[in-house]
Amino acid sequence: MISSSEYGSHSWELLVTVDHQHAEVQKEFLLQVTGDLHIGGVMLKLVEQIKIPQDWSDYALWWEQKKCWLLKTHWTLDKCGVQADAKLIFTTQHKMLRLRLPNMRTVRLKVSFSSVVFKAVSDICKILNIRRSEELSLLKQSEDVLKKKKKKDKNSKEPATEDILNLCDSPVSSASSGSPSLYSKTMTTPLYDPTSGTPASTITWFSDSPLTEQNCSILAFSYPNCSPETLAEMYQPRTLADKAKLNSGWLDSSRSLMEQGILEEDQLLLRFKYYTFFDLNPKYDAVRINLIYEQARWAILLEEIDCTEEEMLIFAALQAQYHVSKLSLSSEAQDFTHESEVDEVEAALSNLEVTLEGGNTNNILEDITDIPKLADNLRLVRPRKLSLKAIKPYWFVFKDTSVSYFKNKESSQGEPIEKLNLKGCEVVPDVNVAAKKFGIKLLIPVADGMNEVYLRCENETQYAQWMAACVLASKGRTMADSSYRPEVHKILSFLKMKNWTMSSQAVSDPESLDMKTECFISPRYTKKYKSKQLAARILEAHQNVSQMPSVEAKLRFIQAWQSLPEFGLSYYIVRFKGSKKDDVLGVSYNRLIRIDMATGDPITTWRFSNMKQWNVNWEIRQVAIEFDQNVSIAFTCLSADCKIIHEYIGGYIFLSTRSKDQNETLDEDLFHKLTGGQE
Repeated sequence: MISSSEYGSHSWELLVTVDHQHAEVQKEFLLQVTGDLHIGGVMLKLVEQIKIPQDWSDYALWWEQKKCWLLKTHWTLDKCGVQADAKLIFTTQHKMLRLRLPNMRTVRLKVSFSSVVFKAVSDICKILNIRRSEELSLLKQSEDVLKKKKKKDKNSKEPATEDILNLCDSPVSSASSGSPSLYSKTMTTPLYDPTSGTPASTITWFSDSPLTEQNCSILAFSYPNCSPETLAEMYQPRTLADKAKLNSGWLDSSRSLMEQGILEEDQLLLRFKYYTFFDLNPKYDAVRINLIYEQARWAILLEEIDCTEEEMLIFAALQAQYHVSKLSLSSEAQDFTHESEVDEVEAALSNLEVTLEGGNTNNILEDITDIPKLADNLRLVRPRKLSLKAIKPYWFVFKDTSVSYFKNKESSQGEPIEKLNLKGCEVVPDVNVAAKKFGIKLLIPVADGMNEVYLRCENETQYAQWMAACVLASKGRTMADSSYRPEVHKILSFLKMKNWTMSSQAVSDPESLDMKTECFISPRYTKKYKSKQLAARILEAHQNVSQMPSVEAKLRFIQAWQSLPEFGLSYYIVRFKGSKKDDVLGVSYNRLIRIDMATGDPITTWRFSNMKQWNVNWEIRQVAIEFDQNVSIAFTCLSADCKIIHEYIGGYIFLSTRSKDQNETLDEDLFHKLTGGQE
């Protein structure tokens, strides 16, 4: 037997494979090393032995068995645990990767395979001119999507050729050092070119950035969809279980691409993972706005998010208007320059609000001690299992975050028939403008699930006021909040878009859009109507948006998407502790929702604002969360790794700490503390 000290004092042979392109030079080298030799010394010995004059600065050692990089060059082999049986590969840290963007275009660029995904995405976004990289991440396509794609390629007679934007001449690593800053650090004023007056990001497209004049429009502007036949062949989730599969492939932000089995030339999806679009501003965010618009558009077309027929026609009309009013690249760049300022106070208070024009507030200093209230006649609807719905008129009073109702106005000074606390409830619009139906569906948490109540309003104005109050109350805010009036305005503008009338021109001129209207509608509705019927109905809806500039049409589309009940929900199949059946867990920016897998009905909602702590038992892969009032839940994730849900919760909490007072530098350490876990 040899003692450890004697063993450590002797040298031993270490086999290292070098990943180089020189065919005449050997690839495997045996190095004579000792346990106290540091990683940097190993690389130095190796380069001396290879004898190829080239730049080796991007190379590092990859430990194949352990699936990890040896990047701490001052650590010794003993400290790293490397012994004679280790298989090390000396390879480049930056490799080629194909990224499928939300607009379904593919870019090919060099990405760091040794940096954690959070940092790699940040570097990618610098190259692509996308601000707020923390909202995006990388996603592996689910097996079902890949199977359908392979089947389609197999059935097609001609091989599919994909149009790839090749950015391989500019490695991502140069973005942080070589490229100028694309936007102001404080974001209070845009950076303009003093000669032409165009935003700095536009200048960068035509100079230092690899996005040249020929291809910058691929990212900043939208183009007409593929044919309805191609759309029908793409993967469309039919059930909640199918939707859960879409979110199963998110990469771990705290580990590198190589550590997660991603290889050179693999294809990943670059997507907005977190639906909190902070500080969205047309002056700086040409690419970002377009990619959010594209992600929303494809989610609607592929039915990843549900919407009514009326809403689908609005989305189609806004898409049509964007393409009708789209200007040339140079004039649209000016459109971004002259777009009115985003109201900073409003944007800081409401992350999800996409502000289209500057705030025009008359009363800046609102008396916050005097909380407004609403009082009006509404109809109450309570669903009953074995009979028709009971619809009765009552006098309703909305104050703070609660709704009380009385038999009539005269009895409102006494005790209410019932008082509904809306904090933490689900608020769902139940609207059909054509049928003059303005309803609000409230799902109020109770001990054994959710209490379902409907409020029926008389007209658009009443609906907008009460709906806005309900939405704010569900988040724990009152009507004294500065976001109440913008919320009312947003709801009214959305209703106005829905309130169209049939015109003779729309009926007689279905070809006036000069494009295939089926491209703007999901397959479910294209099967329901003939092409001319669809064209006429889209043109009907188009009357209300026909004067919109193209940028505003995109922003209104995003805003309408945000108004959908299912907006921002990412689904996972889970098994709750103590339950005998599987449920679906919806993760949103401010809450978790337990959903019945069979019916799709929400069972319980838990708000992040009421959360005290959460943790993961990594041995049994169980997520445990504690809320106020001694409420605790625990579940295992069946459709994905529990780390994904853990990262979602921590990520949303991290994003809620952002403020416009900060500079653009993110606290990456805080992100990893909240999302990394302790595996």
